[in-house]
Amino acid sequence: MASIGKDIAEAIGLLNEGHVIGIPTETVYGLAGNAINTDAVAKIFEVKNRPSFDPLIIHTNSIDRFSAYVSEIDERAFALAEKFMPGPLTLLLPRKDIIPDLVTSGLDKVAIRIPQHPLTLELLSQLDYPLAAPSANPFGYISPTSAAHVNNQLGDKIKYILDGGTCQVGIESTIVGFEAQEAIVYRKGGLSIEEIEGVIGKVKVIDHSSSNPQAPGMLKSHYAPKKQLLLLPENQSVRNDGKKIGYLGFQHYHQEIPQQNQLLLSPDGDFREAAKHLFAYMRQLDAMDVDIIYTDLLPEKDLGRAINDRIRRATVKE
Repeated sequence: MASIGKDIAEAIGLLNEGHVIGIPTETVYGLAGNAINTDAVAKIFEVKNRPSFDPLIIHTNSIDRFSAYVSEIDERAFALAEKFMPGPLTLLLPRKDIIPDLVTSGLDKVAIRIPQHPLTLELLSQLDYPLAAPSANPFGYISPTSAAHVNNQLGDKIKYILDGGTCQVGIESTIVGFEAQEAIVYRKGGLSIEEIEGVIGKVKVIDHSSSNPQAPGMLKSHYAPKKQLLLLPENQSVRNDGKKIGYLGFQHYHQEIPQQNQLLLSPDGDFREAAKHLFAYMRQLDAMDVDIIYTDLLPEKDLGRAINDRIRRATVKE
């Protein structure tokens, strides 16, 4: 298994040699490699078993460094960056040639962000290149929110995981891009639509697509546990068909399911608490002695939108 620690020098040494490592961010743990080293980027795809048509996000530590990797910054993008970076925001911007095609899946824009985690910001400040870093999990499975999650899933494929504790946001970043006069949210995430619109006005929200994604994290099937996850039909009884049932709820327990098989994202109805718990609780239920996991959607507002996006994509249709 991988070594786990807080040794930035160890992390830098491995990255400089072209290895990939696990890193903490405020959203989820990333599988990081030198974004301008094509071999390192290829290792990320290989370790995750990620399709090459799904682009990656690059990470750096300062807006001042964007100009090394992007050819222009829309004034709306700059306003968002100044307000919300470091933080759970990714901007989709025209790339410079230094960024390999493999990072962007051949597209002319690169997704770039500044993570809000002190350990990773310190790491990035000591590197002279950005890090490409999708979530540190096998492609399609639940995203990791602790170093232990990464080690359990990918520890036999990487050498080191930088341990930054539990992720404070718990779901991936919101991705925003720009086409002419239109600001577009390509992926809902840890920064709400309301917060974005408070800075740049109305945005268009694009639903995820099954092929040819324009930005990272747009594929229909994602974030899924190994066990079947089903949306609970409204006002209908639970069908168990003799199977053991688990339940992932928002605020309230389900009366028809044994309480020991249930986890609540936020008994207080706090969207941020719910987002922080989402993937970890999916993972806990996946490890329980249940056959099927039922869940409900949250109110479609604030971070509830991003949580519902992850639930829908993790859900298997009956």
